[in-house]
Amino acid sequence: MTALVIAEHDNATLGAATLNAVTAATACGGEVHVLVAGHNAADVAQAAAQIDGVTKVLHADGESLAHALAENVATQVLAVAADYSHILFPATANGKNIAPRVAARLDVAQISDITKVEGADTFERPIYAGNAMATVQSGDAVKVITVRGTGFDAAADSGGSASVETIDAVADSGKSRFVGQEIAQSDRPDLTAAKVVVSGGRALGSAEKFQELITPLADKLGAAIGASRAAVDAGYAPNDLQVGQTGKIVAPDLYIAAGISGAIQHLAGMKDSKVIVAINTDEEAPIFGVANYGLVADLFEAIPELIDAL
Repeated sequence: MTALVIAEHDNATLGAATLNAVTAATACGGEVHVLVAGHNAADVAQAAAQIDGVTKVLHADGESLAHALAENVATQVLAVAADYSHILFPATANGKNIAPRVAARLDVAQISDITKVEGADTFERPIYAGNAMATVQSGDAVKVITVRGTGFDAAADSGGSASVETIDAVADSGKSRFVGQEIAQSDRPDLTAAKVVVSGGRALGSAEKFQELITPLADKLGAAIGASRAAVDAGYAPNDLQVGQTGKIVAPDLYIAAGISGAIQHLAGMKDSKVIVAINTDEEAPIFGVANYGLVADLFEAIPELIDAL
């Protein structure tokens, strides 16, 4: 029984979510291999070989894989799928795009967003926006799985000594093509990997107030900035900062929720944080139900005082 983890990367560096997926793969039992499908990604393959617990890295290098087009990467995975009992993807935008294609082609049911491995064929995953946990048992010969990174500790990125095997890259499917991309540059930690996250909600009232209060607090703490769906919908913050079931799932060491009531879809994205601090004027706000520390106060007074104290 051998598990294959599909590496998340940008052809230069290995994505942190890969390390969480390796931990999940290790829990499935047997050996763990990693597939690095990309172009000029030799450094990524070497980094994957250093992950503790990985015994082999498959490196497919070709122009067809340069931009991680889902059709091409799925075909690459299928080319080696017969050798594996488990195929695991990080539950990122890329992983969620590729995994269903692989499952469909293998005619198996995808097991999505797992947070725990209870056995080689049994997994736990959240349902109903995280309000309940389902235990899923699969009888399929190959388990195609997406792994919620916040559910598993990251495997050590050093200490391993896996072999790197070069395999042929698949030809371009011709079903899609890469046109371009616009990447936002920021000195802040990535939202999904940050140790501290400061999030603002609709109670801030405007994009100007969001910047005036949330940004300096995040600067003081060296934190990533997040936002509730209501704040994003109101135009206070860009879409890529949304935390929640329809946004990004985070589990930092410290999560500060300012002016966020705690709708179910938001709680689903942050309730696994180790320490949650909530600031809200409504003492009945649902956010206080998951918070470790709650401050019933006007955020327009509390946050400046907090910034001054820091």
